[in-house]
Amino acid sequence: MAEAKQNSNLRQAIDFGALVAFMGTYLFSRVVQKLDSTDAMFQATWVLVGASIIALLAGWLLEKRLAPMPLFSGLFALVFGTLTLVFHDPNLLKINITIQNLALSAILLGSLAFNKAAFKYLLGSAFHLTDEGWRGLTLRYGLFFLCVAIVNETIWRTQSDDFWVAFRGGLWVASAAFGIWQVFFIMKHLIEDEEPEQN
Repeated sequence: MAEAKQNSNLRQAIDFGALVAFMGTYLFSRVVQKLDSTDAMFQATWVLVGASIIALLAGWLLEKRLAPMPLFSGLFALVFGTLTLVFHDPNLLKINITIQNLALSAILLGSLAFNKAAFKYLLGSAFHLTDEGWRGLTLRYGLFFLCVAIVNETIWRTQSDDFWVAFRGGLWVASAAFGIWQVFFIMKHLIEDEEPEQN
């Protein structure tokens, strides 16, 4: 159990490292190399693609499986990062956030229309909740992902590359804060594991 938790923490650090590497490369390119924002974006995208591949491989090596959420986000970063480099269009990387979050929102909110809670299948092995808890968590994250898509779409169309990259980092902080906020809801609907009977 301790080893599984350690691997999970390491995996999260690797996933976060991909974002840090992207932002760090962009900042280095702008400040030190004095590149314009477009060239800096392409340089950072090369790093993001490489980091995404490493994160997917690390997830497989550490956990002997590819968890749904890291796999989903990793593949999106890999595909849209590659498209950005092939077509030399940084907007493709920016709309990745919009499309990825719209897709997640559609999956989660759409599952509720069929009286299902898709989040249970994405995170079911992490903890055990009541059906009401899974539905509530699915709704909350479905709306959160929808809001992220709308905000991202607004920002990349109206703001500079520098602002969007800063927003990308702020989005990770906002996502982490939202996740911490959900802990209270999760605890309210958590099903405690039954203790084994002692002879």
